[in-house]
Amino acid sequence: MATHPGLSDDPEVIVFNLKQRYTGVSATVNALVPLQMRQWALGYCGTTLSNGVVGMGLREAIRASRRPPKGRPFRIWHVRRDPEMMAGLWARDVLRLPIRLVFTSAAQHVHGAFPRWLIGRMDAVIATTHKAADCVPTTTAIVHHGIDLARFSPVDKSTAWADSGLPGQWGVGVFGRVRPDKGTDVFVDALLAVLPRFPAFTAVIAGLAQPKHQAYQAELQARIDAAGLSQRLVFLGEVPAGEVQRWYQRCLITVACPRYEPFGLTPFEAAATGCALVCSRTGAFEELVQPGHNGWLVPTGDAPALAEALERLMAKPEAAMAMGERALEQVSQRFSLQAEADGIAAVYRGLWAQACPQA
Repeated sequence: MATHPGLSDDPEVIVFNLKQRYTGVSATVNALVPLQMRQWALGYCGTTLSNGVVGMGLREAIRASRRPPKGRPFRIWHVRRDPEMMAGLWARDVLRLPIRLVFTSAAQHVHGAFPRWLIGRMDAVIATTHKAADCVPTTTAIVHHGIDLARFSPVDKSTAWADSGLPGQWGVGVFGRVRPDKGTDVFVDALLAVLPRFPAFTAVIAGLAQPKHQAYQAELQARIDAAGLSQRLVFLGEVPAGEVQRWYQRCLITVACPRYEPFGLTPFEAAATGCALVCSRTGAFEELVQPGHNGWLVPTGDAPALAEALERLMAKPEAAMAMGERALEQVSQRFSLQAEADGIAAVYRGLWAQACPQA
């Protein structure tokens, strides 16, 4: 059954990632699975990960779960999406497999009736922020997403931009899908306002525009072209997952300006490379950014406020580098991948302890 040297043929825990498209959930699983392989007899069910881990299919996960794993009263299925919860409930309650279901909830809004029902049937619920926990009354634990500090590592920002192939001395980046809810237009409007005053800076937009958002990107590109900034405000397209850390390292400042975000990994990854941050007030950004210390927070959808915050940083690159160093310190202390894995492990152990309290 195992399809990777670190995966188990008799897993205590099976981690699920059934969605084909690479998303923030996929990035979380991609980062955690190699670490969890060292903690548990682990199985993985889902789409092949960018780190090379090949997953089993759902039917194979069901077959593997007909009996408890050696030394455990049941197997744990860790799911993160509605269809995965549905599959888990079918396996546990209809097929009567000896499994328990752990769900991670990141949404910072009240779930609809059906997702609430699904979540209420889980054996344990992990919320990624305090705001997410407030939306799920059955939360078992709050475990922040963590960053792989070996992969996302700092470099000398004073020279890093040189190998970007783009003009200027310093970079400003935004990372993620190109679409309205991610605030790509907010970023473009802000940079159109400030770039003419800071010729040493170039801005990049790293992310895919899906077919339904390509007209949106084309309209933004037309505005960039009309401003004469097509060489200094650049759409990179989708950057391969294995290369995105290099663009964080090149940038002095990273912006995350979505109109809504459940958690939002990009500024945490950027901070791990020493970027100063400008983030909108959504997701988990207020738990990372300390205004004036390691970056700035702005209202969602507010391009003038974003431009003002960027101007503060771009006017003093050395001060921005110092802010980036403090952002790195914050991520290292509070948002490491090891801390996330350990928090999840405590939830797993709690479930097994409930079944075997004297163990």
